[in-house]
Amino acid sequence: MEEIEKGIEKYSPYLNDILRRVSTVIVFFAVSFAAGIVLSGPILKKVLPFFKFQSVSLNTTSPFQLFDLALNVGFLIAMVVCIPVVIYQLYAFTKNALHSKEKRTFLLMLPLGLILFSIGFVYGFLITYSTIQLLANINTSLGIQNIWDISTFLSKIVSTSALLGLLFEFPIVLNLLVKTEVMELQYLKDKRRHAIMLMFIIASLLPPTDGISLFLMVLPLIVMYECTILYNKFT
Repeated sequence: MEEIEKGIEKYSPYLNDILRRVSTVIVFFAVSFAAGIVLSGPILKKVLPFFKFQSVSLNTTSPFQLFDLALNVGFLIAMVVCIPVVIYQLYAFTKNALHSKEKRTFLLMLPLGLILFSIGFVYGFLITYSTIQLLANINTSLGIQNIWDISTFLSKIVSTSALLGLLFEFPIVLNLLVKTEVMELQYLKDKRRHAIMLMFIIASLLPPTDGISLFLMVLPLIVMYECTILYNKFT
C-alpha cells in the first residue's frame, strides 16, 4: 500500500495536468458545438444551393430533421475547432521533454493538422457528391423518381467528409510516434500490407460503398502512408 501511495503521489501532478487539458478540450468542443448549432441556419442557407440536382427533390418528412441537421453542423464545426486545440495540448504537456527541433516540429503540426483535415473533408465531399449525382442519373434513366430525405442526404455527406478528414490526420500521428521513438520506422515498413488492409476496412464503413469510391478514398491514404515513411527515412 505504501508503494502504491508513493506512486500516486509521484504521478498525481501529471494526472492532474492531463485532466486539466482534457477539460480544456471538452470546453472548446462544447462551446464550438453550441455555436455551430446556433449558426446552422445561415450555414445551411449557404450550403444547400450546392445540392440542387436537376433530377432530385429534397424533402423533409419530420419537423425534427432540421434539428438533426443543426447537430451535424455543430459537430463538424466542433471537430474543426478542436483539432488544433488537441495538438497544442499534446505539445504543452510534452514540451518540457522535447528538444528545440522537436518543439518546432510539434508547432508545425498545428496548422498542418487543420490543413490535412480540410483537404480530407473536401476530397470526401467531392467523392460523395459525384457518386450521389451518378446514382441520381441512374435512377432517372430507370424511370425512378428521386425524392430524398434532406436529413439523411446531408448527414451522409457530412459524416463521410468529416471522417475522411480525420483519417487524413494519421500521418501526423505516425510521425509523432516515430519521432518520439515509440514506434520504429522499420515497423511501418514491415506492416505496410496490414496498414493498407486496415485502410480498406475503415474506408469500406463510410458511404458510399461502391468499389470505385472505396478505391478513391483509400488511394490518398496509401500515398500519405508512403510519404510518411520517406519523410522519416530522410530526416
